[in-house]
Amino acid sequence: MTSSPELVVDVDKIKKAIQSGLPLTITTYTLPKEIEIYIEQVIDTFLRQMNQIKLKDYIVYCVQELVVNAKKANTKRVYFTERGLNIHDDNDYKKGMKDFKEKTIGNIQHYLQLQKEKGLYIKVILQVKRNTILVEIRNNVTATKMERLRIQDKMARSRQYSSLEDALNQILDDSEGAGLGLVILVLMLKKMGLDDDAFTMKSTDKCTIASISIPLDQAVIENMSVLSNEIVQSINSLPQFPENVLMVQKLINDPDSDMPTIARQISMDPALTADLLKIVNSAQYMLSKKVDNISDAVKMIGIKGIKNLLYSYGTQKVLGDDTIDKKKLWEHSYKTAFYAYNLVKNFKNDQSLLDDVYVGGMLHDMGKIIFSNVHPELLNKIKNICSDKNLPASTFEDLSAGMNHAELGALIAEKWNFPDKLVAAIRYHHDPESAPKDCKDLVDTVYLANIFCEYENKNVAFDQFETGPLENFGFKSQKQIDTLLERLSAGFMREGQF
Repeated sequence: MTSSPELVVDVDKIKKAIQSGLPLTITTYTLPKEIEIYIEQVIDTFLRQMNQIKLKDYIVYCVQELVVNAKKANTKRVYFTERGLNIHDDNDYKKGMKDFKEKTIGNIQHYLQLQKEKGLYIKVILQVKRNTILVEIRNNVTATKMERLRIQDKMARSRQYSSLEDALNQILDDSEGAGLGLVILVLMLKKMGLDDDAFTMKSTDKCTIASISIPLDQAVIENMSVLSNEIVQSINSLPQFPENVLMVQKLINDPDSDMPTIARQISMDPALTADLLKIVNSAQYMLSKKVDNISDAVKMIGIKGIKNLLYSYGTQKVLGDDTIDKKKLWEHSYKTAFYAYNLVKNFKNDQSLLDDVYVGGMLHDMGKIIFSNVHPELLNKIKNICSDKNLPASTFEDLSAGMNHAELGALIAEKWNFPDKLVAAIRYHHDPESAPKDCKDLVDTVYLANIFCEYENKNVAFDQFETGPLENFGFKSQKQIDTLLERLSAGFMREGQF
């Protein structure tokens, strides 16, 4: 979202961000009054969609406090620069802060304009990550040692206060303002039933990030979990994997089976043979020559490769691509799979990972497709479950629109006996830091491939990427990602997948 003279809250965009687990971002350089009002309106809409409107006053206060702090931090940078002072030098810092407030208040528009010219921004980010609402305020300056110490001191002091009255009765340093504000922020967290660990502030070499993590209301979590599990229990109403696919999978899992037997079983089904050969000869495997028969295909990509192809192939056959929405989801999945495969091929020397990432990319969003594929009888059954268990209608609506899709897809993958690593790739593709260690490379790859697609579509900004997966692949700059994406996108289009 970008600022404009007439700011209108895009409800559909907020819904999509919540349902897809994507970050929702508001960026400003000068924080005018209309942006402050707009931020409050977005928070209101966001929380209403999450059935968490009771938190509005608390969250709005916290966000307002943190964005004003970020704005002041940016103002300090241009003020110190104009005065020829080094903000990271302790002596210069003390010297500059003596008259910072007096000098800037009377000429604030001048300094706000300097901030804009320098590209010093403030970003408000709202995101749903699994069962948590994450609120972040970022500004692209590095906090000084003095600033970090001051924040730590205020946070430490805030622990001794049980009420606002206690805080007001203490003498608080107001040389930079906001000292009392941080204490009130912590008291607000306590009123929401959170401890001060819910608030963190960290500084990198490029930005400062203030974060508040708010667990979803337990009732919302339980309702979502109950309904997701009921859907999985009812999944027998969905078509099972085609019988020929199940037969080949059974042979692959039989230690006494050999490659010729597996190839012969596949070849007995002309449609399956044609589809698998099409996939094997696609951009995924980048074979040096075209493969014309399954025997050669099995030899070239191996048993594990064929097994993974069957997971992908079977899921597509079950879930179908007979609507425009499903075709769009599969198109996104193909691109994610292509990007994931090429990430490993170019940046990791791991054949086992190479075998897994393509199918992980293909199936990461399978939870989104479930509702568009279920039969009317199952939909009615799910609605009856909501009624019988007194679940809000919004729970069904949220799930059917895609919210909790990663967990729902993982539960169905478990029911279909997918390997643990593939289940993890589906479950954690929006939250790689929570993935089990033995699945880290696979989940990081699928996460990056998926977020690359969202970045290309301008749904996220580079500074919203998780740092862990970037570090895992050695990516350090936006320019590096932009250059890589140019090549990946051109390669995908060249292959003519879509």
